[in-house]
Amino acid sequence: MRLLFIGDIIGKPGREVVANVLPKLVSEYSLDLVVANGENLAGGFGITRNLYGKLLHYGVDIVTSGNHIFDRQDASDLLEKENRILRPANYPSEVPGKGFILYQSIKKADLKKAAVVNLIGRVYMNTSECPFRIMKELLPLLQENTRIIIVDFHAEATAEKQAMGFFLDGWVSIVIGTHTHVQTADERILPKGTGFITDVGMTGPFDSVIGMRKEGSIKKFITGMPVRYKIASEDLRFNGLIAEIDDETGKCLSLSRLNFIYEGPKICLSGDKDDED
Repeated sequence: MRLLFIGDIIGKPGREVVANVLPKLVSEYSLDLVVANGENLAGGFGITRNLYGKLLHYGVDIVTSGNHIFDRQDASDLLEKENRILRPANYPSEVPGKGFILYQSIKKADLKKAAVVNLIGRVYMNTSECPFRIMKELLPLLQENTRIIIVDFHAEATAEKQAMGFFLDGWVSIVIGTHTHVQTADERILPKGTGFITDVGMTGPFDSVIGMRKEGSIKKFITGMPVRYKIASEDLRFNGLIAEIDDETGKCLSLSRLNFIYEGPKICLSGDKDDED
């Protein structure tokens, strides 16, 4: 199986990049599965039903998330009714939505089944159940259905992400860190065959502070006063990771980190009026 994971997509600029480059990447790399973190789709905070649908239209198969998933009013209804969007699996069971999915790729004739799991860290993050224990409980169910298991670990601390990678080494196909929006250059295959990267980065405006206009972020740090963050718009880039996974063993065979400047035409994303950028 060939997987593409797209780093946190930031607002309308990030969606513009994905809309333009994803079809080419699917063709060029003969991809079986495309997963994207979409918790920052709507003005940088949260996701709406309309924007979720647009991601699927662009070619994304599964949308993962993190701590901003419930920032928008209709998020609970979206997570309850749609089956290709995830919230962290280690949120309490009373929280709407689901934390993992068993998905069968239909991009090519030879159908491939994979499990995608969304977890959130606990260091410097809102309270949640232990992601290590929850993942251990999920493994038997997942492995009954497929050897290909993909984990989006949405966490702040580098150490917590790396610990999760080694904890799951040999049990899952790949552990991909998200949330900090800065791509790390440590992609590797761990000793027992699990692919790993501490953070896959972000897709959107890089002339920014993790996607937001620089002036607001600087003011916040200098004054400590509340600031209304706004999406930046310049230096658009694509961040992602391509992994090749053995269908029989579930082990990661190769990793290729993507980080390139988007130089395509500016396009009008019609119907995106539920955004704030």
